Amino acid sequence: MINSLHEECGVFGIFENKTTFVSQTAYLALYALQHRGQEACGIAVNDDGVFTHYKGSGLVPDVFHAEKLHSLGKGNMAIGHVRYSTTGGKDVGNIQPLVIRHIKGNLALCHNGNLVNADTIRREFELAGGIFHGTSDTEAIAYSIVSNRLKCKTTEEAVKKTMGVIRGAYSCIVMTATKMIAFRDPNGFRPLCLGKTADGAICVASESCALDTIGAEFVRDVLPGEIVVISSEGVKSIKTHCAKKSSICVFEYIYFARPDSVIDGASVQHARMRAGKFLAQEHPVDADIVIGVPDSGLDAALGYAQQSGIPYGIGFIKNRYIGRSFIQPSQHQREDAVKIKLNAVRENIAGKRVIMIDDSIVRGTTCARIVRLLREAGAKEVHMRVSAPPFRHPCYFGTDIDSSDNLIACQYDTVYEIAKVIGVDSLGYLSVEATHKIAEGANVCFCDGCFTGEYPLPVPKEFSKNKFDQKIGNFADYYQTLD
Repeated sequence: MINSLHEECGVFGIFENKTTFVSQTAYLALYALQHRGQEACGIAVNDDGVFTHYKGSGLVPDVFHAEKLHSLGKGNMAIGHVRYSTTGGKDVGNIQPLVIRHIKGNLALCHNGNLVNADTIRREFELAGGIFHGTSDTEAIAYSIVSNRLKCKTTEEAVKKTMGVIRGAYSCIVMTATKMIAFRDPNGFRPLCLGKTADGAICVASESCALDTIGAEFVRDVLPGEIVVISSEGVKSIKTHCAKKSSICVFEYIYFARPDSVIDGASVQHARMRAGKFLAQEHPVDADIVIGVPDSGLDAALGYAQQSGIPYGIGFIKNRYIGRSFIQPSQHQREDAVKIKLNAVRENIAGKRVIMIDDSIVRGTTCARIVRLLREAGAKEVHMRVSAPPFRHPCYFGTDIDSSDNLIACQYDTVYEIAKVIGVDSLGYLSVEATHKIAEGANVCFCDGCFTGEYPLPVPKEFSKNKFDQKIGNFADYYQTLD
């Protein structure tokens, strides 16, 4: 990924039938989900109704050194979260899991996604005397569950009632004294899956790669709209909200998810290769070598090479000790990070016509610099192919697509003009139609609103395009995170 784009979080939960160091399992799972959020993380452990938690800013191994991890103690349940924040979003009150003590007992909550009506829900609670400690959507969900819990016999009933009110993207895990409850919005914007360990522990994770890391078997995806209740009595499914047509974010396959994950029945790695193959069909060009921009461009480059017959090669070496360029909240910091992230392999590039594959172009500034790396390495020609359509619209469901004022596809009328700005000899984007075909075997439909401007859910008036553009530069005035 060579420009500013980010998805917010990763969630994990585990329910054991015995007391053990579940925090260590959660730690390993969060490590596997680190790509989904690199700015903050947290773990909450349940020991017979007594909650212990710790969270902080930084990468998983930096926040949870051995002593701190051990201090969480034993338990039979744990939930964890990795988070990315936008500009001004480093408020510690937004770091998850949120742990709440209320009249019905303890509750902890992790959330991935973004609500379109969080502001309305928050305002209603504040007018009724509610006190919020952060600025995230997650707190609005937590308040709704706790409020409904006072009227319901069980937490799952409160969750069911809450899902009738909240609108937008949410893959959540709730932990109570006796249960772990996972639920996913009816459109299924963000992934969530179930797993089972050899000793019978039940796990919930944003991606299947987290299950692989802890040695758990993938069982199935949580259905869009489904509520899964995990307790000592077993696993119960509530499908009251499952009637809607699903709309998972297609960019989960293009960029967000780890390539070794399987989401809603489709291999992420295979989807990226198919994107590359479609690119080769739609935008062929004579060249000597096909290269990918690490990491999400590599599989698409391999697919392009296989389809076109042009040799695949290594064009860049990535510094493995720096994360994705979007981990820094400001554009200046992101560009500084990119400077030490990639280095062109001159021996493979010099004197050759190069096809460079990447997943997207957002602003175009970082892209232009990487193209210059290839020119400086002696590339004779540089042809860029992008395994996604152009970004032209904001996302309201958890992906921080920039203001249209900064989107390069909104600033220039033609692909030729964009190619000239970033310094390539030719440029080709994957078509929207082909994008919908990349996830072979997926059991769902896709949201492509950031490409087409057509969204699966109505966007409230307060989320109009103009207001979104005005607020995106300062999320602290609206809500700093899209967790």
